Amino acid sequence: MRLEFLFAQAAQHLHDDSQWGSRNTLSSLLEILSIFGRTDLKTEVLKELERHSTTLAKLEPNPDIDQNRLKQILSELENLGAELHKNGGPIAATLKENEFLGSIQQRGAIPGGTCDFDLPSYHFWLQQPAKRRTRDLAEWLGHFENIAQAIKLILRLIRESASFKPVTAESGFYQVTLDSNHPCQLVRVAIDDKIPYYAEISGGRHRVTVRFMELSKQNCHAKQAAQTINFELECCVI
Repeated sequence: MRLEFLFAQAAQHLHDDSQWGSRNTLSSLLEILSIFGRTDLKTEVLKELERHSTTLAKLEPNPDIDQNRLKQILSELENLGAELHKNGGPIAATLKENEFLGSIQQRGAIPGGTCDFDLPSYHFWLQQPAKRRTRDLAEWLGHFENIAQAIKLILRLIRESASFKPVTAESGFYQVTLDSNHPCQLVRVAIDDKIPYYAEISGGRHRVTVRFMELSKQNCHAKQAAQTINFELECCVI
């Protein structure tokens, strides 16, 4: 989900052709690159694609299933898996060896470390025409295109595996016991945007807890709501 957020953030800033837009896009790109440098996400994503394919294929004999839709999803899973297998080696391996990106990533860990006097090469690149900067950024982000699409599909299937159900949080607190034989993969909360509270969700294998919190007028601390709050909860399992 963090990667989904970063891919969306990078795509949004990519449309901003100002220098600050390019900075923000590159910042998102480097965060993505950092995540892929710490773990073998490609293998994990491939396992998830295969798991979803196996699970959904079992639905083919069911006459109540939209067969055309099912075939489309199974085809998407198969094609994305094939693309990831085709690209041998780690994701974006060449980007990890890019000295220009590496220098920015290194200085980016220092507060204010990407100023022009710290990174003259970065400053020079930012002075280039917007078309060149956007082209470079799109090319770098393109290294993640297949796995980004795979992650997007996996999360979409998980989110669509259940429906929201109305529940009530007494004094801003709600807890539900889960079926340990069918571990919940994702919990989603929907609340009326007119209600001045936000949800804090915690959970494990056996239960999920939702607390509704409110910020003080100065936004310096939060406390649990005292009111009874109606909201919707979705426990996704596929």
